[in-house]
Amino acid sequence: MRFRCRAPAPALAPAPALALAVSLLQALGAAAIDCPCIDTALCLPVSGEKPFEVLVFDVGGADWKHYDWSKVTTIAAFGTYDPDLLCRAHANQVRVVLKGAVPIKDIIDPTNRMIWINNQVKLAKSQFMDGINLDLEEAVEFQSEEYYALTQLVNETTQIFHREIPGSQVTFDVAWKPGCVDGRCYDYVAIAHSCDFIFVMSYDMQSQIWGDCIAKANAPYDQTLAGYDAYLKLGIPPVKLVMGVPWYGYDYPCIYLLEAGMCVIQSIPFRGAPCSDLAGSQVPYKKIMQQLPKSITGRFWDDDQKAPYFIYKVNGLYHEVWYDDPQSISIKASLVKKLNLRGIGMWNGNLLNYDDPSAAMQTEEMWKALYPF
Repeated sequence: MRFRCRAPAPALAPAPALALAVSLLQALGAAAIDCPCIDTALCLPVSGEKPFEVLVFDVGGADWKHYDWSKVTTIAAFGTYDPDLLCRAHANQVRVVLKGAVPIKDIIDPTNRMIWINNQVKLAKSQFMDGINLDLEEAVEFQSEEYYALTQLVNETTQIFHREIPGSQVTFDVAWKPGCVDGRCYDYVAIAHSCDFIFVMSYDMQSQIWGDCIAKANAPYDQTLAGYDAYLKLGIPPVKLVMGVPWYGYDYPCIYLLEAGMCVIQSIPFRGAPCSDLAGSQVPYKKIMQQLPKSITGRFWDDDQKAPYFIYKVNGLYHEVWYDDPQSISIKASLVKKLNLRGIGMWNGNLLNYDDPSAAMQTEEMWKALYPF
């Protein structure tokens, strides 16, 4: 049997939505065939602003399957790239952003800085991501080479990401208050002006203890409020500030336990301060909740610091554990509305117990505490 050749049928014009999807994917330098999602439209960058930002730092694994996707707006992916996470996030109009970390000495030279930024953009495009969270946290001297290079890094990263990935988000992580906390003497005003917003890490506030070496809360309320007052007094708009809260605490071995709330800790200096939280160890909230029933005191509440703690004893040594729970977090979270901040987030989303059904209520309450208004 012989076959007769026929002229090819004219190509059908794509539907407007599909045509837009294809054109945007091509503009991002990615073919639709590379998209890991069943629906290729999910590989488009998320754009637009939500009225309230909820930024979740995710360090890997499958905990993201249990997040409250009705509230989350941005996932900062600090773990291994997970295409399934990306597809779920985009299906819920949630951004997924890269972790941006680089030694500041490596970006002092403008050429090296531009190479690094372009590499991050290329990586974000290849993974269909929506921006970058710059997490450097190095000590920088005021008006040093590093000081100006860091400011330029934020400015240039924001400009290039916004240009290359429409609707992308660039954010920068800062200490609980401006100035030179932990030696981070940054140009906070210029940095906040350049990027979409700064994420204020309102935790690890005992990284520098200048008074007595006594165990204290990770994020006392008064210090938290003082930090935002200081940022606002610099003239940084509230819409540029997102509050970070801890989903972890510190376990301090006591050299002496004078009384509850008066645990004398080892003197471990840090960047000029005689004592620091280096005397303790960080403990995830899920482990704290498993340890609390085994304590010798049960949960205490410190009304000055507005934080819970408990005491346990092992091998003859007393330990005092300070942490945040739904009560302490909701008190701080109420400041977001009071101060008209852009939103809230936590370090990190993986620190709750998502696997044990008996902890379901405990986990739900921690999520609810982020928005008690």
